[in-house]
Amino acid sequence: MTERTLVKNLAASPDGPVAVSGWVDTVRDQKKVQFVVLRDESGAVQLVNPRTDETEEVAEIISGLSQGSFITVTGELKHDERVKLGGIEVKLATLVVETAAIPETPIAADSGIDKRMDWRFLDLRRPEQNLVFRVQTTLEHAWRTYWVEHDFIEIHTPKLMASASESRAELFEVDYFEGKAYLAQSPQFFKQMAQPAGFGKVFEVGPAFRADPSFTSRHATEFTSVDAEISWIDSHEDVMQLHEELMVAGLRAVKEKHGEEILALFGVELEVPTQPFPRIPLAEAKRIVAERGYVVPREDDDMDPEGERQIAAYVKETYGHDFVFLTDYAASIRPFYHMRHADDVTLTNSYDLIYNGVEISTGAQREHRVEVLIEQAKEKGLDPEELDFYLDFFRYGVPPHGGFGMGLSRVLMLMLHQTNLREVVYLFRGPTRLLP
Repeated sequence: MTERTLVKNLAASPDGPVAVSGWVDTVRDQKKVQFVVLRDESGAVQLVNPRTDETEEVAEIISGLSQGSFITVTGELKHDERVKLGGIEVKLATLVVETAAIPETPIAADSGIDKRMDWRFLDLRRPEQNLVFRVQTTLEHAWRTYWVEHDFIEIHTPKLMASASESRAELFEVDYFEGKAYLAQSPQFFKQMAQPAGFGKVFEVGPAFRADPSFTSRHATEFTSVDAEISWIDSHEDVMQLHEELMVAGLRAVKEKHGEEILALFGVELEVPTQPFPRIPLAEAKRIVAERGYVVPREDDDMDPEGERQIAAYVKETYGHDFVFLTDYAASIRPFYHMRHADDVTLTNSYDLIYNGVEISTGAQREHRVEVLIEQAKEKGLDPEELDFYLDFFRYGVPPHGGFGMGLSRVLMLMLHQTNLREVVYLFRGPTRLLP
């Protein structure tokens, strides 16, 4: 039997016998000739069957094919510039239906996103969806390569926790034998634990959970968190430098491998950002946004989504850059473990990273002095006794350290200029979606 060839490899293959397998994308059943577009995980190719007495058996099978059926075919590969689909086609010899699809397709090209999510496995057959996850694979591989080459240690932290690491309001509580446990909102405490353990530099790519009843286009209740933590830093500037180097490495790898496909399928000319990324203190960013005619209405010293879009537009116009670090957030809106400014305790050594107008990450220098941590926890209304397991990390020696957490799906969404997170998540989880 002829070995299966991926469609993407056909163009470089010589004319002659070939076997391909995939699903039926379209069928044109004409009187004298039949055309089938077969698509596999790598691309699409045209199959042709001239109708003669000798090919009537194959012709009958083609006439009964439904869209989405998986087939295996053998035939003669021919390079022909007149063929619009890739300049190649396969003249059929045999056709085997591996599994037939139900003729009535539950979704169409114009189906709404909720309907498409109900039938996600069919929605994922679209070429642009296939590309999303190949881009994701390349991006994560580039990040891991960066980390490994810079002597980071990969860790896998537990997702069942005895207490909160961030806000109790966003915790999922689950039964745990005779007691209760919580799904981890982030690996924050555990990646910090690696610092007194002497690991130095660590990273993790893993699931995180937020019981946030948001129905926005950029929130999910389960998401993939990209985290890093490093020892021996002088300030959050060291974390920002790490962060931008990582983003440049990832975007460069994606552009080199998928840039042409991204342009063809998404109409996006991917840009590899220059270093350093612009850095703007939050107070200054708000002033800039106000001068552009938009006053951030929030009273909690944070930037709202429109403010993020406005400052990103300013940075693009002024610096030609898709990224900007907003720095020096108020202590009132940051977690208790963020280090305060040495000369202004109302501000923190922290930042948000904005990409194409949307926040994708929060990073900071952590407070490593246990007595200061205890006082800052009390300020936030937390009981230090409930944090004892965490505070113990700092009672036995810990170096100055910092890190960040970043949403993988948001990065992909913004990289590909998509308007909804659901388009770049394999299976989305939100307040009203637990299936499929």
